[in-house]
Amino acid sequence: MLSARYYIKMSQLRHLPALGRHFSLTKTSFENHSCKVLVVGGGTGGCAVTAKLSRKLKKTDLIVLEPSEEHYYQPLFTLIGAGIENIETARKSERACLTKNCTWLKDQAAEFDLNRNIVKTVQGHQIEYDYLIVSTGIIPRYEKIPGLLDALKDRSSGVCSIYLPKYVENVYPTMQRLNSGNAIFTFPNSPVKCPGAPQKICYLTEDYLRRENKRSKVNVIYNTSLPVIFGVKKYADALWKVCKSRNIAVNTRTNLVSIDPVKKEAVFENLDKPEVKTILPYSMLHVTPPMSTDESISNNKELTNSAGFVEVNKTSLQHVRFPNVFAIGDCSSSPNSKTAAAAAAQVEVVFENLQAVINGQKPLATYDGYASCPLVTGYDKCILAEFDYDLNPLETFPFSQDKERLSMYLLKKNIIPAIYWSLMMNGLWNGPAMFRKIMHLGRDK
Repeated sequence: MLSARYYIKMSQLRHLPALGRHFSLTKTSFENHSCKVLVVGGGTGGCAVTAKLSRKLKKTDLIVLEPSEEHYYQPLFTLIGAGIENIETARKSERACLTKNCTWLKDQAAEFDLNRNIVKTVQGHQIEYDYLIVSTGIIPRYEKIPGLLDALKDRSSGVCSIYLPKYVENVYPTMQRLNSGNAIFTFPNSPVKCPGAPQKICYLTEDYLRRENKRSKVNVIYNTSLPVIFGVKKYADALWKVCKSRNIAVNTRTNLVSIDPVKKEAVFENLDKPEVKTILPYSMLHVTPPMSTDESISNNKELTNSAGFVEVNKTSLQHVRFPNVFAIGDCSSSPNSKTAAAAAAQVEVVFENLQAVINGQKPLATYDGYASCPLVTGYDKCILAEFDYDLNPLETFPFSQDKERLSMYLLKKNIIPAIYWSLMMNGLWNGPAMFRKIMHLGRDK
């Protein structure tokens, strides 16, 4: 084992024997590294773009900076919360998801020096890069709501959340214990990953209560900070009909500000009249917490915009001030819905445009803001919402997708996860654009 006092460039490591499937570096081995492309974040977008780049670059030229040992397919968390799937179906090791032709540094970014092309890590490493891809996602901020963390620690409190692995498995037991009172579901006053999920778990809970003959004893309430139930009018109209037919109360511009776990009360503010506060008792309270980028991202004003997201051109996904920097997924400032489907469409754009920049060419690939949100409305039905930056429907199938369908539920439950693990993690899935053209006989849709 080499001592930490030895400083070795990554370009020299190609002469060393490979240690297992991945050459993982730790603080006790090396302190300085260099590479052609550094991918910060080994989530959905990070793994996918790394797989693509690994076919063009040597292992020593491609570093992935990711601290987690486990990788989760988070779109399944709603179904896990409803008792349909279990956590094992959504979890694989990070090692299994990353291509073997990259260098995985199991560490986390602490500081970005964009002028010197250096990232410093929590463990004290320093990584010099030629090109940088940021794909760190966004983080649930449960601590921002007073009383929430204490409530979540008590698994019998009635408070639950699908947004982290350590909390999601308590959602279904909370549903099972629900017999009367208010079941409240919240959407925060911040960007969130999978913005359809807060109401998906609401619909699934309502359907569960109906199937268990307990629905008449429970008031189901969806409180959202947004001014609409959904951003795309076509699907919003369909969802309003679902709520009306199933007696789900929807309150817009209503934001959760605190919880009293002892009294089992939630305090909400009216975002149009902040002085107006409403206190609601709950038997079940599903909380979608505020979310933001990691402090290493949000605190770097050269890297981000005023909201703390990596500031990129929304079509090229190239940084507006540093042309050798790109971003993928939830941490990006691109104003698309933050979903795995959006990341899939972005990966090919970043890959093509990065290749162009490396070759001294103008980046020409464009991202149209495509996002998909399979809005599960029950245990056997789903509305498949697909749309672009302008919130226009961008539907793959040759029928109107604003209807609840069993086929779309099965697509969400069985087919899309298989595509994710088998194709996207291997850099082979760029979203359904090609299939959309085939389905619509080559016409734009």
